[in-house]
Amino acid sequence: MSPDRTASLAHFAFMPLPNFTMIAFTNAIEVLRMANYLTGQKLYTWSIVSPDGGPVAASNGLSVDTGPVECVGLPDIVFVVGGIDVQRETTPAHLSALRRFARLGSVLGSLCTGTYALARAGLLAGYACAIHWENMSALKEEFPETRFLKELFVIDRDRVTCTGGVAPLDMMLNLIATRVGSAKVTQIAEQFIVEHVRDTSAQQRMPLVARLGSANKSLFEVISLMENNIEEPLSREELARLAGMSQRQLQRLFREHLGMTPTHYYLTLRLRRARELLLQTDMSIMHITMACGFQSACHFSKSYRDSFGTAPTRERRRQLPPLAVVAPMAIAQNAA
Repeated sequence: MSPDRTASLAHFAFMPLPNFTMIAFTNAIEVLRMANYLTGQKLYTWSIVSPDGGPVAASNGLSVDTGPVECVGLPDIVFVVGGIDVQRETTPAHLSALRRFARLGSVLGSLCTGTYALARAGLLAGYACAIHWENMSALKEEFPETRFLKELFVIDRDRVTCTGGVAPLDMMLNLIATRVGSAKVTQIAEQFIVEHVRDTSAQQRMPLVARLGSANKSLFEVISLMENNIEEPLSREELARLAGMSQRQLQRLFREHLGMTPTHYYLTLRLRRARELLLQTDMSIMHITMACGFQSACHFSKSYRDSFGTAPTRERRRQLPPLAVVAPMAIAQNAA
């Protein structure tokens, strides 16, 4: 997005999906409120919208009032806010509203799992985007024309996508910097007790890194090789060679830090990926078998059952009931 267009963003609209994540939603809006407060000017306004208006409940049980999309006018930027069960909670009415905003020329964005809604609406083909690490594998398979990155947030032309948690705060501070200036951004960050504002180069901290820290770069290098070679797994010999170590060193590294062999960890990684695809997509079990590097459905089924205590077919029947028809949700307009 050009600096001029970024500086012109003044009216923000947020479209929360049912079961949206409140922390991502409020972190985004609070930056706008604080910018108005510290400058003493009404630089930003925001609207909370849904297809037909009315209350929308967050995953924590709290609700926000929304107004209908047709009453919001033409926002400069529209963020769809996702949360849990995003596939189920994204309705045709939400997709239609997002496509309408795209036709009208609004910049489109997402918070947390809201990226799924944009992708499903066909509005991220050819774009790079961000989404919470937990959903990344499934969406890569479902939307191959979209590049899913590990960054906290991604600004690609007229699309602004962000992961969840507190990352929307960093994203919004970056978005308003062109208009309010770096000094004011620093003041806003200080109000929120934020010591460092992360930029577009910051990546999500994956669970393993969070648990082990960054002490052993060799371990993370091998794990990265595994993660990037799920469909066609590398042999132990290839992993050791590419990481510049002996097979014995490789074995010792995994034993010391993870308590298992590289082979066992690799299998666990592939099975977790398979479970994500099984529960978050409608890919066939045979397709999942191949996408996760298993030579046969029989081998995949046995390995899955050994790891998760149930067969893949039974897991899917239990976890993915037919999609329910959800009544259209709404959008209310709140101006700060």
